[in-house]
Amino acid sequence: MQGLSIILPAKNESAAISATVSGIRQHYPNAEVIVVNDGSTDGTATVAEAAGARVVHHPYSKGNGAAIKTGARAASGEIIVFMDADGQHDPADIARLLEVLEQGHDMVVGARQKGSQASFGRGLANGFYNKLASWMTGHRIEDLTSGFRAVRADKFREFLYLLPNGFSYPTTSTMAFFRAGYSVAYVPIHAAQRIG
Repeated sequence: MQGLSIILPAKNESAAISATVSGIRQHYPNAEVIVVNDGSTDGTATVAEAAGARVVHHPYSKGNGAAIKTGARAASGEIIVFMDADGQHDPADIARLLEVLEQGHDMVVGARQKGSQASFGRGLANGFYNKLASWMTGHRIEDLTSGFRAVRADKFREFLYLLPNGFSYPTTSTMAFFRAGYSVAYVPIHAAQRIG
């Protein structure tokens, strides 16, 4: 496995960030773990550093997508894993994403299974978006909005200028990879309830 960087965008996640970083460190002690502190007003940065992460700071909140871009620019690994800082994603699932990436894919997305959506309404909306995006790209898209993904860093950085600063970076990056002819795969995951 080439150098691995794990990026966690975080805003006011002091309740969950320590357990998340510690879980990553347990599975990947040699990985670069970067927490992008998106203008938090709590102890997110201090807690993340104490847990063993490198913290990159935004002086004010710029948005989830902006934090993803900052993390991608700061990462030194050839492979980047993006995951939520709020405890929804299980660090043990990283290995499953990387295994599929090593089969020759450029992006592997953790596709949330039924029961993992935050609400029935959100699950319904995401199902609609998945179908629409599948029709637009001609490829089956299992989870357009999942923030848990492994990517080849050089390819992901090609599209940084396209990514919005808000919450739709997963959608934009997935569509961009398909449009560029890059290989995208999905791995089923179960997302837990967020902490905090």
